[in-house]
Amino acid sequence: MLFRSCNLGSIDLAKMVKSTKKGVEIDWNRLKDVVRLAVHLLDNVIDMNKYPIDEIAETTRKSRKIGLGIMGWADMLIKLGIPYNSEDALVLAERVMEFVLSAGRERSQELAKERGAFPAFRGSLFDLKGEPEQRNSTVTTIAPTGTIGIIAGCSQGVEPLFALAYVRKTGLAGNIGDIQLTEVNELFKQMAIDRGFYSDALMMEIAEKGTCVGVAGVPEDVQKFFVTAHDITPEWHVRMQAAFQKYTDNAVSKTVNFAHDATREDIANVYMMAHKLGCKGITVYRDGSRTIQVLNVGTKKEDG
Repeated sequence: MLFRSCNLGSIDLAKMVKSTKKGVEIDWNRLKDVVRLAVHLLDNVIDMNKYPIDEIAETTRKSRKIGLGIMGWADMLIKLGIPYNSEDALVLAERVMEFVLSAGRERSQELAKERGAFPAFRGSLFDLKGEPEQRNSTVTTIAPTGTIGIIAGCSQGVEPLFALAYVRKTGLAGNIGDIQLTEVNELFKQMAIDRGFYSDALMMEIAEKGTCVGVAGVPEDVQKFFVTAHDITPEWHVRMQAAFQKYTDNAVSKTVNFAHDATREDIANVYMMAHKLGCKGITVYRDGSRTIQVLNVGTKKEDG
C-alpha cells in the first residue's frame, strides 16, 4: 500500500525469563507489562512523529498501524534449555506470540475507549466481525532487529544464533569489508566456564567452525540447544517462521540459511513450504553467494 509508514518496536525476550525454585521459566507478568507499555508508546509515536509528506501522515493516522515484535528468541530458548529445532520450541513460539498479540490487542482496545478507535475502524474486519473497537488496526510485526539486536546485546528477531563466533564486516562510507569485527556468544562462553569445559583451545576450535556441534569436549546437551543457523535444516527455519506468523498481524522477517552447495530445487522447496504453512513472505540466503557478505562464520579475516 502507498504512503504507509513503519512504526516498530521489539521486546527482548531474553529479559523476560526468571529463576525460580523449579528452574528458569518465562516471566509472563513482566512480559505482559512490557507489551502494554510498548503498545501505548508506539501509539503515541503516531501522533508525536513528524512525517516527511502529508500523504504519509494521513494514511498512518487513518489506520494507526503499529508493529510490536520480539527479539532475543534464541537467547530465551537457550536460557530455558530448549533446542531451537524442536517441537517444544515451536509450541512455545506459538504460545509466546499469542500472548504478545492478546496482551497488545487488549491494551489497544483500552486505548480506543480512552482516545477513540482508529478512524478507518468502520467497515474494517474488526467492525464486520463485531469485535471491540481497536486503537490500532494492526499491533504486531516481527522485524529483523539487526542493529537494535546488536545494541541490546541479544539474538536477532526470531532467528537462531548465526554462529557462536563469527566475523561481522562493516566499513566507512558504505564500503563493506573495510572493518572486520569478531562476535562471540557470551551465553555459550559463560556456560562453558560454569560447567567446567572451557579452554582456550576449545574456544579457538569453535571460533574456526562457528558451531559447537560435533566438537569434542562440548557436552551433548549443550550441543543440542546451542545450534546455529547452519546447523538447522531449512525446514526448521520455515516451521519456526510459520509458528510466529500464526499470531502476527503483519509479516515475520526470517532468513533461511543455505549452505553454499544448495540447489535451485532446495530453495524452491522452501518457498513452497512457506506458502503452504501460511508465511506472508520468505527470505533465503545461500552462503557465499555474494563476493562480500556481512556475516561470516569463523574469525579468520578473509583476503580482499
